[in-house]
Amino acid sequence: MKNQFRGCVKINVRGKNLYHFINTLHSHKIAIFRQYIKGGTLSAEIYRSELSLIKQFAEEYGLEVTFFEYDTISKEVINRRKRFGLIFGIILILGASLYFSSVIVTIDIQGNDTVSDTVILSALSEIGIEEGAQFGQINYVWSENQLRLMVDKLAWVGMHRTGHRLVVEVTELAEKPDMLNERIPCNVLSAHDAEIVDISVLDGQLMHMIGDYVFEGDMLINGVTADQTGRIVLHHAMGEIIGIYKDSAEFQGEFKQKRLTPTGKTEKRRTLKLFSLEIPLYFGKSHYEYSENEYTEKPLSLFGKKLPISIKTAKYSELNRTEETTDEETLKAELMEKIFLYEKNFLSDCEILERNITENKNADTLTLSVTYKLKGNICVQKEILVK
Repeated sequence: MKNQFRGCVKINVRGKNLYHFINTLHSHKIAIFRQYIKGGTLSAEIYRSELSLIKQFAEEYGLEVTFFEYDTISKEVINRRKRFGLIFGIILILGASLYFSSVIVTIDIQGNDTVSDTVILSALSEIGIEEGAQFGQINYVWSENQLRLMVDKLAWVGMHRTGHRLVVEVTELAEKPDMLNERIPCNVLSAHDAEIVDISVLDGQLMHMIGDYVFEGDMLINGVTADQTGRIVLHHAMGEIIGIYKDSAEFQGEFKQKRLTPTGKTEKRRTLKLFSLEIPLYFGKSHYEYSENEYTEKPLSLFGKKLPISIKTAKYSELNRTEETTDEETLKAELMEKIFLYEKNFLSDCEILERNITENKNADTLTLSVTYKLKGNICVQKEILVK
């Protein structure tokens, strides 16, 4: 390892006065090692700093000297000493290493489940703890207490430093399970005009039988009953009453629609992000009136470790606002897709017995009116107000 810094040179010396030359080197205490003489040639290794003196002695004794320097760290430094960019880069790396060793590069949050990282990071930022803050300025005990007070759902907070990371460990409060309001007195009313086809009552007094036709708002299960002594009893009326009822929906679309279509023109704008500071690497603004944006972020790394420095790239794709005319078949297919989504989202809990679709078309629009015959639960609870 010492030779890597001092530099090591292999020399070959040829001539008649080799032994006088060797004695002179020893008398001047010049380090010479791995030496041997073969065929009238002295082969040895010396330090680079001794090369000029050895050349001088060889010239005095009329000897011929050839040499070869091994690849060492010091040789690379000397060969590249005029490459100022490399020197600047080394200085920059050393400075960055010293700087990043004393500041928060990343904040690692552990133990949270219902509380998002964004909420915790925002609270930490308010008390001065964020990427780029000095580790030496953090009062850990005070910061832990403040974070726990600022975020209601946290029961315990602990912080510690691991290298350039600040690890924030949290424990969340155990939430109480939601209590079902099954004791509040209520009636069960009809949500639709319907014919009753099936009945299942869990609590309360049934007011209608199978085959009855009820109107919207009619009472199906009474939550107020009286016993044999005349005492009034309030119930949380519960049950499932299946009825057959009708429903309708309307879907409308225009033949002439304004759409945004890509023109093929794109432009990229890059931003240098240093911790939370963003430095634009471009001038001016995008001149696209309408555009579709795509954002990517590529962090820089050093020795396999991600740095809090990244390049954010925003890609803008120009869109042109055009007016397109849709034919009847295409527009009808789009409306049928809307009908499918409506049934999937709003009618999934009942059975569709019949579906009738009627079309109404004029010069500008196409309307699909849908009437349904449905079979499903028609119950809706209504609380009984008790003084």
